[in-house]
Amino acid sequence: QVQLVQSGGGSAQAGGSLRLSCAASGPRHDMTCMAWFRQVPGKKREGVAAVFRGNAYSTSYYASSVEGRFTIAEDNAKNTIDLLMNSLKSDDTAMYYCAAAHGGCMDWTISSAFQYWGQGTQVTVSS
Repeated sequence: QVQLVQSGGGSAQAGGSLRLSCAASGPRHDMTCMAWFRQVPGKKREGVAAVFRGNAYSTSYYASSVEGRFTIAEDNAKNTIDLLMNSLKSDDTAMYYCAAAHGGCMDWTISSAFQYWGQGTQVTVSS
Protein backbone atom coordinates (compact mmCIF):
# COMPACT_ATOMS: atom_id res chain seq x y z
CA GLN A 1 0.00 0.00 0.00
CA VAL A 2 1.44 3.34 -1.04
CA GLN A 3 1.58 6.10 1.51
CA LEU A 4 2.70 9.66 0.81
CA VAL A 5 3.51 11.96 3.70
CA GLN A 6 4.25 15.59 2.96
CA SER A 7 6.33 18.09 4.91
CA GLY A 8 7.72 21.57 4.39
CA GLY A 9 5.99 24.53 2.82
CA GLY A 10 4.66 27.47 4.82
CA SER A 11 5.06 31.17 4.05
CA ALA A 12 7.60 33.16 2.10
CA GLN A 13 8.07 36.58 0.58
CA ALA A 14 7.90 37.01 -3.17
CA GLY A 15 11.29 36.17 -4.62
CA GLY A 16 12.06 33.77 -1.81
CA SER A 17 12.34 30.00 -1.68
CA LEU A 18 10.56 27.07 -0.08
CA ARG A 19 10.99 23.33 -0.15
CA LEU A 20 8.32 20.65 -0.09
CA SER A 21 9.13 17.04 0.65
CA CYS A 22 7.09 13.90 -0.01
CA ALA A 23 8.12 10.75 1.84
CA ALA A 24 6.91 7.73 -0.08
CA SER A 25 6.47 4.19 1.18
CA GLY A 26 5.16 1.15 -0.63
CA PRO A 27 5.91 -0.77 -3.83
CA ARG A 28 8.08 1.26 -6.16
CA HIS A 29 6.23 -0.11 -9.20
CA ASP A 30 3.14 1.74 -7.93
CA MET A 31 5.08 5.00 -7.86
CA THR A 32 6.89 5.11 -11.18
CA CYS A 33 5.41 8.54 -11.89
CA MET A 34 5.42 11.02 -9.04
CA ALA A 35 4.18 14.56 -9.25
CA TRP A 36 3.35 17.72 -7.42
CA PHE A 37 -0.01 19.40 -7.94
CA ARG A 38 -1.43 22.60 -6.52
CA GLN A 39 -4.92 23.90 -6.02
CA VAL A 40 -6.52 27.18 -5.05
CA PRO A 41 -10.15 27.43 -3.92
CA GLY A 42 -12.58 27.36 -6.81
CA LYS A 43 -10.07 26.04 -9.33
CA LYS A 44 -9.14 22.57 -10.47
CA ARG A 45 -5.95 20.89 -9.33
CA GLU A 46 -3.01 21.93 -11.49
CA GLY A 47 0.03 19.80 -12.30
CA VAL A 48 3.23 21.62 -11.33
CA ALA A 49 6.01 19.09 -11.88
CA ALA A 50 6.50 15.36 -12.29
CA VAL A 51 9.25 12.81 -12.52
CA PHE A 52 9.23 9.45 -14.29
CA ARG A 53 11.31 7.04 -12.24
CA GLY A 54 12.53 4.50 -14.75
CA ASN A 55 14.86 1.64 -13.91
CA ALA A 56 17.76 3.19 -15.79
CA TYR A 57 16.84 6.87 -16.01
CA SER A 58 14.55 9.59 -14.75
CA THR A 59 12.75 12.26 -16.73
CA SER A 60 11.32 15.46 -15.27
CA TYR A 61 8.39 17.52 -16.48
CA TYR A 62 7.34 21.04 -15.54
CA ALA A 63 4.39 23.32 -16.08
CA SER A 64 5.36 26.38 -18.09
CA SER A 65 4.36 28.60 -15.17
CA VAL A 66 7.11 27.15 -12.95
CA GLU A 67 9.81 25.99 -15.38
CA GLY A 68 13.15 27.53 -14.48
CA ARG A 69 11.98 28.33 -10.94
CA PHE A 70 10.93 24.96 -9.51
CA THR A 71 12.92 21.73 -9.42
CA ILE A 72 11.57 18.27 -8.70
CA ALA A 73 14.25 16.14 -7.09
CA GLU A 74 14.47 12.50 -6.07
CA ASP A 75 16.37 11.26 -3.05
CA ASN A 76 16.46 7.52 -3.59
CA ALA A 77 18.25 6.90 -0.31
CA LYS A 78 15.44 8.57 1.63
CA ASN A 79 12.72 7.62 -0.88
CA THR A 80 11.51 11.20 -1.04
CA ILE A 81 10.44 13.46 -3.85
CA ASP A 82 11.15 17.11 -3.14
CA LEU A 83 9.89 20.23 -4.82
CA LEU A 84 12.41 23.05 -4.60
CA MET A 85 10.66 26.34 -5.23
CA ASN A 86 12.71 29.45 -6.01
CA SER A 87 11.80 32.95 -7.17
CA LEU A 88 8.37 32.51 -5.66
CA LYS A 89 5.48 34.64 -6.85
CA SER A 90 2.16 35.44 -5.21
CA ASP A 91 0.52 33.29 -7.92
CA ASP A 92 2.30 30.28 -6.41
CA THR A 93 0.08 30.54 -3.33
CA ALA A 94 -1.92 27.30 -3.15
CA MET A 95 -2.35 24.00 -1.40
CA TYR A 96 0.28 21.64 -2.77
CA TYR A 97 -0.19 17.89 -3.10
CA CYS A 98 2.21 15.07 -3.78
CA ALA A 99 0.85 12.30 -6.02
CA ALA A 100 1.96 8.90 -7.27
CA ALA A 101 0.89 6.66 -10.12
CA HIS A 102 2.02 3.41 -11.67
CA GLY A 103 3.05 3.42 -15.31
CA GLY A 104 4.47 6.36 -17.20
CA CYS A 105 3.98 10.10 -16.86
CA MET A 106 2.21 10.62 -20.18
CA ASP A 107 -0.81 12.16 -18.45
CA TRP A 108 1.08 13.78 -15.59
CA THR A 109 -0.92 17.01 -15.74
CA ILE A 110 -4.21 15.17 -15.17
CA SER A 111 -5.01 14.60 -11.51
CA SER A 112 -7.29 11.63 -12.22
CA ALA A 113 -4.27 9.74 -13.62
CA PHE A 114 -2.83 9.45 -10.08
CA GLN A 115 -3.92 6.79 -7.64
CA TYR A 116 -2.23 8.01 -4.47
CA TRP A 117 -2.13 11.42 -2.81
CA GLY A 118 -0.41 13.14 0.06
CA GLN A 119 -2.31 15.08 2.69
CA GLY A 120 -1.63 18.53 1.24
CA THR A 121 0.61 21.38 2.37
CA GLN A 122 -0.21 25.09 2.25
CA VAL A 123 2.22 27.47 0.52
CA THR A 124 1.59 31.18 0.93
CA VAL A 125 3.65 33.79 -0.91
CA SER A 126 3.24 37.41 0.06
CA SER A 127 4.24 40.31 -2.17
